[in-house]
Amino acid sequence: MNMKRIRGRHHRAGSGPSRSSNAQTPLNRNHVFDSNGPDLRVRGTAQQLFEKYLQLGRDATGTGDRILAEAYFQHAEHYFRILNAMNQAAEKSQQERTERQLQRQRAYEDRREARGERGDDEAVSADRDVDHGSDRSSDEEQDHRAAEVEAD
Repeated sequence: MNMKRIRGRHHRAGSGPSRSSNAQTPLNRNHVFDSNGPDLRVRGTAQQLFEKYLQLGRDATGTGDRILAEAYFQHAEHYFRILNAMNQAAEKSQQERTERQLQRQRAYEDRREARGERGDDEAVSADRDVDHGSDRSSDEEQDHRAAEVEAD
């Protein structure tokens, strides 16, 4: 029996993502939906579908078809909820990203402090203090000498 042939014919269940699975996958803002509305098929992003069904509901209300309008508004609400879920997921991931960045920054600073290093900004400000200190001391000395001359 040929082993290559056996491996090629049989796929193990659970190895890799399933294409027919209805598991919730994180959606991005550009995800395109195929929507089967009450009387037509619409395709687009969640934002586009929300706006489209909202407009269709307004148009149906204007023509006096309250039942069709309600169906469109329910579809619009569905895509509105999807938009909110995507926005909340985006905010959560942004907060997590920010927290990870802060943790990395703190760890970096802790490592530098443990080694006794100063940052470039700290070194520059320390150098400025030293420079200003020497300028101040020479200015103060000149003022002191001038005061002594005036006193004589």
